[in-house]
Amino acid sequence: MTTPLNRESWLATLRQQVEEIPPVEALARQARGALLIDVREDDERATGLATGALGISRGFLELRIEQQEPSRDRQVLLMCGSGQRSLLAAEALQRMGYTQVASVAGGFGRWKTEGLPVSAGTLDTDAAERYARQLRLPQVGQAGQAKLGQAKVALLGAGGLGAPAALYLAAAGIGQLTLIDDDRVERSNLHRQVVHADARVGMLKTESARMALNALNPRINVVPYSERLQAHNVERLLQGHDLVVDGSDNFPARYLIAAAVQRLRLPMIYGAVERFTGQVSVFDPRRVDSPCYRCLFPEPPAAADAPNCSEAGVLGVLPGIVGLLQATEALKLILGIGEPLVGRLLSFDTLGMRFRETRLPRDPQCPGCGPQAQFTGYEDIVQWCAAAG
Repeated sequence: MTTPLNRESWLATLRQQVEEIPPVEALARQARGALLIDVREDDERATGLATGALGISRGFLELRIEQQEPSRDRQVLLMCGSGQRSLLAAEALQRMGYTQVASVAGGFGRWKTEGLPVSAGTLDTDAAERYARQLRLPQVGQAGQAKLGQAKVALLGAGGLGAPAALYLAAAGIGQLTLIDDDRVERSNLHRQVVHADARVGMLKTESARMALNALNPRINVVPYSERLQAHNVERLLQGHDLVVDGSDNFPARYLIAAAVQRLRLPMIYGAVERFTGQVSVFDPRRVDSPCYRCLFPEPPAAADAPNCSEAGVLGVLPGIVGLLQATEALKLILGIGEPLVGRLLSFDTLGMRFRETRLPRDPQCPGCGPQAQFTGYEDIVQWCAAAG
C-alpha cells in the first residue's frame, strides 16, 4: 500500500533524476524548437491544451514517441495536469535513451493560471465528461468522437431492433439519428422495445423514441419521420445519411431499402429476429467485394416461412442483442475501425447460446448488385414482393 510518505519519497527521487522547469521556461524552449507533449488522457485534453502541444496519453507514450520523434537528442518537454504524471513520463523517456527531457512543473493547471497560450479543445466540458470512457480508447479519441458527432444515421423502425440500436447510438454521440416508423406504441411492444414506456402507449413511436433519446443525450439531433417506408419516399428518407440501420419487420420494406442503398451507395446494417434466433450482416455497396441483401435473399420467402413477431413470437431480449450488434457495426463503420460484417452472416441462437458465422460471398448472378442487374423502379419492387408473397 502506498502511503503519503512513500509517495512524497517517490516524487522526491524522480525530481532528482528529471529536470523540472516552470511553464514560462517551457514556452520559451518550445519557441526554440523543443517538442511539448501533453500526456493527459484524451478526455482531459478535450477541453483544451497548451498551444502547439502534441497529445499522447501517458499509457501510450512509450509506444508512440518514436513515431513522433525518432531523434533521441531533441528536447522533449512533458506536461500533465499537475506535474506528477509528467515526471514519470520523463523518467520513462530517459530510460528509452532520450537525452534532453524535462517535466513542466505544475502541469497544465499552472500553465493556464500563468496565462500562457491555450488552444481550445475539440469538445466542450459536457462532451468531455459524457464521452470520457469512450475517449480513452485510442481507436476513438477526440478525432473519432468528432466523426461520431458529424455522422447521420437512418434507423428504419423504432421497434425491437431500432430501439436498442438507437439508445446506444445516441449514448455514443451520433450527431443525427433519423427515425422512420409510422406505428404507435402498444403495450405488447414494451417487453422488447425498450426505448418506449408504459405512459407513452398510444403515442407515435418516433415521438416516444425521440423523447427517450433526447432525455438520454440532449446533445444529439433526433429527426422523426412518422411515415411508412414506400416506393415514393424511400430515397427522400434515406439520402444524406452515412449509413442505414435496418430494423424493419417485413420483406417489402427490406427490398426497398436494399434497392435504395445500392443507388445511394450507403451501407446497410441488416438485422432480423424470429422466436429465439437472430442474424446480422453488413451490406456495403462502396466495397467491390460486398454482397447485397438480395445475395442473401434473391426472392422473398413465402409468408408461412417467415412469420413476423406478432405471429411467431420472440424472446424479448433477442432483439436487444441483435440491435446492439447492429449499433456496434454502425460505430465501427463510422470510426473506420475493426472488421465489419461484410461478406459474413452472423447468426445467434439464444437457447443454445451460440454464435455461428457463415461466409456470404457476392453472387455474380444477383438481381440486385450483379453486372446484369437492372433497376426498373421502386414500384416494380413493391409489386414483385406482393406477387411473390
